[in-house]
Amino acid sequence: MAPRMSVSGAPVGAFHGRRAWLAAVPALCLAGCGFRLRGVPEFAFQSIYVAAPASSPLGRELLRTLESSGGTLQVLRDPAQLPRAEAIFDLLSERQERAVVGLTATGQVRELQLRLRIRFRLRTPAGEELIPETELLQQRDISYSETIALAKETEEALLHRNMQTDLVQQLLRRLAAVKR
Repeated sequence: MAPRMSVSGAPVGAFHGRRAWLAAVPALCLAGCGFRLRGVPEFAFQSIYVAAPASSPLGRELLRTLESSGGTLQVLRDPAQLPRAEAIFDLLSERQERAVVGLTATGQVRELQLRLRIRFRLRTPAGEELIPETELLQQRDISYSETIALAKETEEALLHRNMQTDLVQQLLRRLAAVKR
């Protein structure tokens, strides 16, 4: 008796086996390359004091993210607790910039570049630098039209928020990479 054949001409059982094998290939490739989810960051210090201006949106988001990181890290907010901190994060500056990068033939703004630039350092209470003064920059390009200026203003605010979140994630990875 001849085996049943599929529309493509291959034996029916072979088609299902091939599909299962093709579905398993991406999982095998990911497992073979060492891919794994990030998980909870582990820090080389047990407590941190974040010295950031109260008006800094990035500083507030960093505090929230550190507090909710799920590890054993104690985030100190009160300046009186500063001597108890094993590490001190200093947010030295935070600047939002907006630059024109494209104009129309009539001289109207066509494209903008938004930037968020921060400078920070990580040190011990004794003054030993764990991360020397470092500058991080995030930038995004955005088209612009005066006819929809209000919508573009909202889009700018969303892009600034997105850049801020990206910088906080970069900071977390840098803090987790510190070795004592």
